[in-house]
Amino acid sequence: GSASMGCGRKCAHDAPPGLRPLLRWGKVKRFRKTVRSTLLLELKHALYVARMCVMPARSLEELAQSIITCTRCPRLIAHCRAVARTKKRMYHEDDYWGKPVPGFGDPQSHILIVGLAPAAHGANRTGRMFTGDGTDGMGASDFLAAALQRVGYANLPVSRQRRDGFVLRGVFMTAIARCAPPGNKPLREEISNCAHFLHAELDLLPNVRVIIAVGKLAFDQTMQILAERGAALPRPKPRFGHAITINLGGEHPLLLASYHPSRQNTQTGRLTPEMLDQVFSVAQENLTPSTQTCAPLP
Repeated sequence: GSASMGCGRKCAHDAPPGLRPLLRWGKVKRFRKTVRSTLLLELKHALYVARMCVMPARSLEELAQSIITCTRCPRLIAHCRAVARTKKRMYHEDDYWGKPVPGFGDPQSHILIVGLAPAAHGANRTGRMFTGDGTDGMGASDFLAAALQRVGYANLPVSRQRRDGFVLRGVFMTAIARCAPPGNKPLREEISNCAHFLHAELDLLPNVRVIIAVGKLAFDQTMQILAERGAALPRPKPRFGHAITINLGGEHPLLLASYHPSRQNTQTGRLTPEMLDQVFSVAQENLTPSTQTCAPLP
């Protein structure tokens, strides 16, 4: 008899007759998975483009005004205003901001710090990101400011008021939600409503090469934003952890995670000054030599 010729690969026609339909179905499933992944990526990009068409800010100043006047989340607006009316006893003489809070920092930044949301008696009171949540050095604002000053990105080790002379060089600070949420827990749809603001900041901060996401929610939302901007996320999805890095390719910033400098972490030792210094050390290692140092601070 004539010898049968094989194709050299394990194909469906080489398998026993009973298994051939299963192998063909396996190929169909893999094809469908590839199509779903491609369509999902295109959908995310379309969503990003649609958001940008809604609010094409031309400058950080214009974007700041759009953020301050936003009323898209009634629950958050009501909470910010209520906190501003009732106040905290130690700040009873302060004129609370009580509105959405825009980002803050150097327009030429190479590092973007992304937090969760303004603190009720911190940024919601002062009107500046990571500013004013305490005076003992253990609140997020001073804990982060001290770390920034140690590495040379800030001129002062404390961040207390909007006009306190605190200056950043090479760093911009923002958050995934711009209003102080009840219980410090924004709803998923509220975070989604703010997503186009973070997209706009990334568009207006073209020099950003490293994003430091502080806290798991900020880390997860930043990954989502980068995926919408065309980044191919690793599979399986990276898990949040202190000082882990996610390299998304040369077209996208390096994503670096940190525990949030909240009192729950700083006062319990879960996040120490040395651990936060480690994060900034990793960030600097991933910047080019020309971007590692900044102009002298005043």
